[in-house]
Amino acid sequence: MTTLMTYAGPVDARALVTRTGGVPLTPAGFSWPRCAKCAGPMQFLAQLLLDDLVLAVFMCQNDPGMCDDWDPASGGNRALLFPRGGLAAAPVPDQGATLLSEVCGIEYATIDGADYDEARDQWSKTRDRDVLEVLGQFGGAPSWLQGDETPPCPSCARPMGFAAQLEEGHDHRTAMNFGGGGCGYAFACAPCRRAVFLWQC
Repeated sequence: MTTLMTYAGPVDARALVTRTGGVPLTPAGFSWPRCAKCAGPMQFLAQLLLDDLVLAVFMCQNDPGMCDDWDPASGGNRALLFPRGGLAAAPVPDQGATLLSEVCGIEYATIDGADYDEARDQWSKTRDRDVLEVLGQFGGAPSWLQGDETPPCPSCARPMGFAAQLEEGHDHRTAMNFGGGGCGYAFACAPCRRAVFLWQC
């Protein structure tokens, strides 16, 4: 079984839901992530609800392709885990490519497919909806485009658990930038409260 994340239309930019785009909900004292290479503020990509935690994904888009934003350890992207309680909309920096131009709600569809790609195709055909409306998958096993890159936890060094796979989006005009047709992969280690993000194309 594969749990797909599918496009559910626009939602409030500050909603405590799983979504792409909008403004991240963060705890008090949060500092907006900055790229290790260009020092610019990163773009907020997605917020994923994981039981009692919220996973927020950021990636540098100030000079696309120049800051190694695909690499989990280069400092060109950031994934953060927050406890779900007491969150508020983060102050957004005045400069830089910080927000996506569309906020997309996500709903879940559990499909009995052999793998993610088969589940995607099956969902599209049985619902007569564009396959681009599948925005990724929640949990399960990653569908790697270039080979397994499961990261170790930066704290405990154990292989991290797969949280979600993200497609670029349902509309190329408002999509995330994973190299053009790529996928993003978010991992989490709940006991260590650490998360990691990377993408492949």
